[in-house]
Amino acid sequence: MQIIQILTTVSFGDAVSNDCLAIKKLLESRGYNTSVYAENLDKRIKDPDIRYFNKLKNVSKDDIIIYHLSTGTILNRKIKSLPGRKYVIYHNVTPPIFFVKYSGKLAKLCSKGVSEVKDLKDTFEGGCCDSQYNLDELRSYGYTCPLSVRPILIPFEDYKKEPDPEVVSRMSDGVKNILFVGRVAPNKCQQDLISMLYAYKKMYSDPVRLILAGNGGGMEKYVARLKCYADNLGLNADVVFTGQISFPAILAYYSTADCFVCMSEHEGFCVPLAEAMCFDVPILAYSCCAVPGTLGGTGILLQDKDPSVAAAYLHEILNDEALRGKIVEEQRERLKDFSYENVSKLFMEQLESFIGGNK
Repeated sequence: MQIIQILTTVSFGDAVSNDCLAIKKLLESRGYNTSVYAENLDKRIKDPDIRYFNKLKNVSKDDIIIYHLSTGTILNRKIKSLPGRKYVIYHNVTPPIFFVKYSGKLAKLCSKGVSEVKDLKDTFEGGCCDSQYNLDELRSYGYTCPLSVRPILIPFEDYKKEPDPEVVSRMSDGVKNILFVGRVAPNKCQQDLISMLYAYKKMYSDPVRLILAGNGGGMEKYVARLKCYADNLGLNADVVFTGQISFPAILAYYSTADCFVCMSEHEGFCVPLAEAMCFDVPILAYSCCAVPGTLGGTGILLQDKDPSVAAAYLHEILNDEALRGKIVEEQRERLKDFSYENVSKLFMEQLESFIGGNK
């Protein structure tokens, strides 16, 4: 028996790829014969056990296929005809409505993805979802196979690496750093973060800046609109668009952040929330999709997006040490639920229950 992971793309930095690679390493440590196949591979991938999907051969009915479902792809049709026992990991598909104004290609891809997720409802014998939100969505699509919740597997040991010293120095100038990490995309709603920053600067005098750490590739129209919006509000010097950056640079932005703010309207889990917890950065977030479930009662949740209300909460977080301490302490407790040890144990229990305990 072999365990084969299949997904659309293996790259560096995105949550689905990171989850897949962490699972591969975990399965290898447990003695399983395992490999990964993808439609697209980052050129920097050198692992001989990570190959293009068209190289997949000799799959038997006793093999386990773990399928990462997250977008529209030809693999969503091909997975049906593969032999082996199929186990889905559902990461959610971004609703196409977010992309209609900016990329017809992406809107079409996501629309295709939603349709294909529904079409796959009778394909899998079991699976897990990153969040209860994702599980509920699959149930609403008619999935009846056994499903469980399992947070994304995050190797937090990596976050102890040295942050980029140049970024640390540049961001440690006495200005409060408001951070959001995530690709620059309409579902992440970075425009609402800019609106909050504008309200903050009108209401309070202490210096703050907004750091939007993430790649905007493929969303150039949206990035341009955000920059124009910031410029029109007189905030062009106070909003930092990092673009695609190195992992040490990401660590530096987290280590110098005074608050992590999320206004996203679609998240299947939102790994940066857990990352912010790891760095003891207090979180302020809009209550939507999987975000409340990931926070698990920690941080401060906004019930609407009124920029002045968000700015008032942000000011309290930045200036009330007792409040900051309470938030951080609660986040530390929540982070234990996402520890590599706990999540890896949970994943193996779920998977081996599916397998039947036979290697």
